[in-house]
Amino acid sequence: QRWADALPEHFRFSAKIPRDISHAGDLREHLVAVEDFLQLLAPLGSRLEPLWLQLSASFGPHRLNELGAFIDALEGRPLAVEVRNMAFFTKGEDERQLNRLLLDRGVERICLDSRPLFSCVSSEPAVLHAQSKKPKVPPRPAALTSFPQVRFIGGPDEAINEGFIVQWAEKVAGWIEEGRTPSVFLHTPDNIASPQLARRFHHQLMTLLPGLPDLPELDRGRQVEQLGLL
Repeated sequence: QRWADALPEHFRFSAKIPRDISHAGDLREHLVAVEDFLQLLAPLGSRLEPLWLQLSASFGPHRLNELGAFIDALEGRPLAVEVRNMAFFTKGEDERQLNRLLLDRGVERICLDSRPLFSCVSSEPAVLHAQSKKPKVPPRPAALTSFPQVRFIGGPDEAINEGFIVQWAEKVAGWIEEGRTPSVFLHTPDNIASPQLARRFHHQLMTLLPGLPDLPELDRGRQVEQLGLL
């Protein structure tokens, strides 16, 4: 409730299903915990974007029936799923089955693009830590629903980031012109430069979509309060 009260009406929230649910055995055994989580989010109302379900690398094709049953139990709640098992990135039958499962249920497949992060050689601790933790999977810019989801992980090299930013701006602009409402999340190894990366992406998007307004300025005066709140 504090989040809903503290932030303006136009602010949108994205929530990830807790790791205690997504990474703790059979998803179907955690439906009560999911309902409890959704109750906590209820005060956000229509400001809540599709839920994210991030699955571990061990969650493979043999568990697709489990995933389907879990999604069905959510009864149509907007959902996006991120997979990390390499069987879902081979363009083979396993990947086709996953995509069909999601498409049939109106669920989005999150596209993770970590190429910029892994395109650099660095000795910076933050970069090395990110490279050891982030998935190294091929990007899958699917748009299975009206709400495509992109997670972009930039690296320390701005020139490398720029090349990928241009590509993604073109893809996202195309989705918007189709009437979709994409969400793009931009990260850097320590996330300190994430706001600048977001502004660079949005500026590129503005060049492709005349009339798109600029991003509002960050409210630096409330930074400490928000960090304490969140």
